[in-house]
Amino acid sequence: MNTLLKDVFKVFKFTEGLYAGIRKILVPEKAYSWQTFIYLSVFSLILSYFAIGYIKDIIAFFGWLFLIAGTAWYTTEDPLRVPGTFMPVGAVITGFLVSVFAFGNQEDVITPRTIVFWPTISALITAIPEFIEGNDTDAKARIPKPEDRQRIIILVASSMLLSCWIQFYFVTDNWLRQYPSLQSDTFKRSNFVVGTEETVKIPINGVIILEKLQPIVIEQIAETPWSEVEKWLLPPDVKQQVGSLGREVIQKNLGQYEEKELWRVEPRVANIKSGYILDLLSIWTGPSSNPRGYYLKKSCQIEPVAAANNSGNKITVAEIKCDRGSKLSAGSPSPQEGGEG
Repeated sequence: MNTLLKDVFKVFKFTEGLYAGIRKILVPEKAYSWQTFIYLSVFSLILSYFAIGYIKDIIAFFGWLFLIAGTAWYTTEDPLRVPGTFMPVGAVITGFLVSVFAFGNQEDVITPRTIVFWPTISALITAIPEFIEGNDTDAKARIPKPEDRQRIIILVASSMLLSCWIQFYFVTDNWLRQYPSLQSDTFKRSNFVVGTEETVKIPINGVIILEKLQPIVIEQIAETPWSEVEKWLLPPDVKQQVGSLGREVIQKNLGQYEEKELWRVEPRVANIKSGYILDLLSIWTGPSSNPRGYYLKKSCQIEPVAAANNSGNKITVAEIKCDRGSKLSAGSPSPQEGGEG
């Protein structure tokens, strides 16, 4: 019986201690405290939800200020330092809130600029108290001691360098998303892009251009009278026709990429005994580890075949067969490649 009573008292004491701890956090001892600012921020958030127009923005603005002030106050009462620095963890949290407040938006709270400026803002928040002496009611500006100046400069400069590296990541990532064909290059001399290979991968957008262009060209040539096809394959006409079709394909299929302006399509025509060879080229004009760039080629063989028209008379029409894959070549294509008809 005594053991049971002791256990009950222990549970009651633990519950009482837990309640006292929670109450100490939630209920401030005085009105001027960090809890008051947090509650004001929550209250502002609720009010802004029901408000409209510029009133909504004003209430939300003050809500952010209350949240930042309350968080900064709470995290600096008993600061925990970031290992190896004198930066409080609270400054990191407050810096994040300030960065979100300054550079976020309703559609996307956390933006690249939010992450980029976060380390620098946190460092500045850490450094500001070093220039102030006194208490809450009697504070004045001061110049830090020489040894303090050195560590402030090192902290701020290191944080700015970190921000620069984060910005470089976002810039590189944007390049590779807007210009995905850059990933197909070697990058073997790059110290920043990870996962490079010695061999050039086939750029998928160059392949897409030729794959989408092929059925259009086949539709233009297949079962067309041979005399018309031969006129179509003459150098001035074929370059204009294929180039125009290529621009339409690029605009339609690569419209989401900035690199669409760096691709162009050209044909090459060669005479053979049985007919013609039409090479469709998608040429990359953007940056490359090879000064002359690279291009992809899909070859189509065009031959005359006998067929019957609607009247039953025999006529000669064109038959076209294209390679299944595209071949990647380094350098720029020669105007005389394959010979022009």
